[in-house]
Amino acid sequence: MKRLIIFDLDGTLLNTIADLAQSTNYALKEAGFPTHPADEYKFMVGNGINKLFERALPEGEKTEANIQLIRKLFVPFYDSHNTDLSTPYPGITELLNELHQQGKVLAVASNKYQSATEKLVSYFFPNIPFVAVLGQREGVNVKPDPAIVYDIVKQAGISQEETLYVGDSGVDMQTAHNSGVEACGVTWGFRPRTELEQFTPKHIVDVPQEIIHFI
Repeated sequence: MKRLIIFDLDGTLLNTIADLAQSTNYALKEAGFPTHPADEYKFMVGNGINKLFERALPEGEKTEANIQLIRKLFVPFYDSHNTDLSTPYPGITELLNELHQQGKVLAVASNKYQSATEKLVSYFFPNIPFVAVLGQREGVNVKPDPAIVYDIVKQAGISQEETLYVGDSGVDMQTAHNSGVEACGVTWGFRPRTELEQFTPKHIVDVPQEIIHFI
C-alpha cells in the first residue's frame, strides 16, 4: 500500500505549456531572438528554466550570458502571467480530493523554480493540504537527481517503499528510479507514452482515476 503520493507539476497536475511558451517567447522577442510555436515547448521543458532557455535560444547563442538575460526577462513576466492560460488536467482535482479523503499524504516535486511552484499549487489546489511543495531551489540539484524526493520523504516521515512518484516524462521516471520509489507515468502530459516506456515504470495510466486502483 502506498501512503505518500508525490506528483510532478507541469504536464502532470497542470497543463502549463501555453503560459511557459508565452513567457519564453516574450523574453526571446525582447532580447531580439526568434520565438517558437507553443507545441515545441513540450520538448524544451522538464529540466528547469535555465535548460528551457538554453534549448529555446538559437544555435550559436546558447551562452550563459544569454541564458541569464532571458531569465531576467522571463521571471517577472511569468510571475505575472503564469495563471493566464494554465489549468489542471481533467480529473486531477477530483483525484487529489479522493486521495486526501482516503488519508493519503500528498506532495509536489517540480523542476519549476520554488516561488512559481508554490504560487501555482496554492492557486489551483487551495484545499489540498500537501505535506510538501518543492520546486527548484538554490543549491539543490534538479530532477532526475533524487534530492527532491529524499527531502519530501523525510518531511513526510514515510518510507520510500510506501511512496509512489507520478510524472509525465522520462525525467520523472528517472527521478523515481534514482530515489528508489515506485513510478507511475501519465500519458496526458507533455511527453509521449514511448518516452515513458523507455524507463519501464511499474505503472502507466491514461486518466487520473486509474491511479486510485493500484495504490
